[in-house]
Amino acid sequence: MNLKDLKYLLAVAEHRHFGRAAEACFISQPTLSTQVKKLEETLGVVLFERGRRQVMLTAAGQSIVAQAGVVLRNVDELVRIADSYRDPLGGNFRLGIIPTVAPYLLPLVLAPVRRALPNLRVQLFEGQTANIMAQLQEGELDAVVLALPVHEDDMEQVPLFDEPFYFAVPASHPKAKRKAIREAELDQEQVLLLEDGHCLRDQALEICKSRNAVENTNFRATSIETLRQMVAAGVGVTLMPELAVGGGAEVRYIPFSNRKGPHRVIGICWRSSSPRSALLGELTEALKQGVAGRGR
Repeated sequence: MNLKDLKYLLAVAEHRHFGRAAEACFISQPTLSTQVKKLEETLGVVLFERGRRQVMLTAAGQSIVAQAGVVLRNVDELVRIADSYRDPLGGNFRLGIIPTVAPYLLPLVLAPVRRALPNLRVQLFEGQTANIMAQLQEGELDAVVLALPVHEDDMEQVPLFDEPFYFAVPASHPKAKRKAIREAELDQEQVLLLEDGHCLRDQALEICKSRNAVENTNFRATSIETLRQMVAAGVGVTLMPELAVGGGAEVRYIPFSNRKGPHRVIGICWRSSSPRSALLGELTEALKQGVAGRGR
């Protein structure tokens, strides 16, 4: 038994199909099938129920697949610990980021990160808050960028920047020519929001409820760009985070007049037990510098 055997095992468990698992592992299907069969013989149990149309895990297979995942994660952690001693500011680094931040923040920060940490190989993973936090807790990610605060135990979290919300309205909206708006003026506005699972939806919904705004339940967007297009089409209004402001004359972005108006705090979070504290400190500073340099 070797680590490749365990990777093949997890691939079949994930895809429930030997052909697709083989493609994912970049090997032939006969090779994959042979290796999985040898693993079953080594362990002395049947891991998969092989049908004509589908592959299912047996009870033994379910338990062994779960343990194989733990083994591979521990091996990855072993390699990362070794990397941190060989080059504390280099090696592979897996960074998760929420989709309402990724397309707007990454263009600002990737160059500063490369300059500050030239030996670091950053692998980026985009996902909703619950998913990337679960991956962080399981050791599948090294850090995540998301909206703070997070409430999980044994996590370090550092704010990167405050991001105000703007009131985004179609050009034909009665308030479109306003230079600023008070929060109280959200009263009874039909606000478009993202679908469930996005933390931005929860933040915007909380603001709406506190100011008697009404969610437009006829449509829920999958992305900020979809929200923008729906506002441009006159379907409703929305709350747009500052980094996403822009993109066409059909939408007007109106700031809130109060100094500390609706906003969210974007930060970076990692496990308190991470062996790469020096790197994480340098990375945090590079991210802050990238954001601070926007608009220069």
